[in-house]
Amino acid sequence: MNDDTPPSATKAGAAFRTIGELSRDTGLPQHILRYWETRFPQLKPLQRAGNRRYYRPEDVALVRRIDQYLNREGYTVRGVQQLLAGEKTTPPAIPGPAEIVAQAESPMPALRAIRDMLAEALAAD
Repeated sequence: MNDDTPPSATKAGAAFRTIGELSRDTGLPQHILRYWETRFPQLKPLQRAGNRRYYRPEDVALVRRIDQYLNREGYTVRGVQQLLAGEKTTPPAIPGPAEIVAQAESPMPALRAIRDMLAEALAAD
């Protein structure tokens, strides 16, 4: 990986994204993503030490859907809330380390992401 490659471009699809990475990937400002968390209860990224947000692949997909409804199809926030509330959802399964590594093209970035998450969790205790 060279230095001008964005970190999110090298991550596996199952890797967690920070709010900065998600903002760069979607073109949405970080404050909009935080605002959507207050308006859409389905959007619940993991929060670690220092309130650092980690978006799971399911969260990323939901952000893209909300963006599609609001910014491309012209729905209001209330309209999107009603659409999402009407859907039957099951709580997303949090992938374990073995699943993250198995889904990754290369296990090293996935293992580093797991290591970093564990280090932050230990530092928070």
